Amino acid sequence: MDVSRFHPYFAAGVVILALFAGAAGFMLGRSEQSGGASDVAAYLEKNPEALDPAIGAYLRKHPEVLKEMLGGLLAKGTGDDASTEAAPDIAAEIQENEEALFRSPHQAVIGNPRGDVTLVEFFDYNCGFCKRALADTLALLKDDAKLRIVLKELPILGQNSTDVARIAVAIRMQDAGGEKYLAFHRQLLGGHEVADAARAMEIAGSLGLDMEKLGADMDGGEVDRTLAESRQLADALNISGTPSYVIGRTVLPGAVGIDTLRDRVRLARR
Repeated sequence: MDVSRFHPYFAAGVVILALFAGAAGFMLGRSEQSGGASDVAAYLEKNPEALDPAIGAYLRKHPEVLKEMLGGLLAKGTGDDASTEAAPDIAAEIQENEEALFRSPHQAVIGNPRGDVTLVEFFDYNCGFCKRALADTLALLKDDAKLRIVLKELPILGQNSTDVARIAVAIRMQDAGGEKYLAFHRQLLGGHEVADAARAMEIAGSLGLDMEKLGADMDGGEVDRTLAESRQLADALNISGTPSYVIGRTVLPGAVGIDTLRDRVRLARR
């Protein structure tokens, strides 16, 4: 029997409660020797509601788990089959929005600025899947000298994400070559801590930027226009989660992995 249907977080709950049961046996009322993981699973199959207090306590102690779960759910909003071509209507929308999508002045460009293929990535600095996918982007950047990569901030995970996205755009505004933006991007997205304004400003300050100008630019119209454009593009392309990629006439939702990205780049070159 698939007992996971009794509760959406059954698997996590089994692990959590197994730890609790092994330590105290508080929920099952059994000795440590008489149960074990199989007894815990059997008990939970009959009493799935017993998971709720332990899960609640765990998530309160580790709120970052909720962010990753939300990112995963949003990333699946447009489907999780990375091998599926963009639907015809999405391909049409990509073509209709290609100027803003591929050649907007409101975006950061890394890699070869005259590359033969452009990969667009929508990301959120607090998205756990974006953090994992950073290695894929950097590998493509290193290995493919003909690839042009466009990075579009799409803050969907709360105020911290919006704050650091504004800082990122302000950095791009005074870094025409993109080197400092990329250094900032790698440090903030590659960190394990919550990406907030304090951490973003700390990184920015270490890059030799004009911090007074940065502070002024953060609250300016260019930042507003940049983030508004990213949201409009995401809506037009039915992008509801991060990371999401656009390569050619295809939208790839979710952290699809380096092999899929390379395959899509190869197809776009044909």
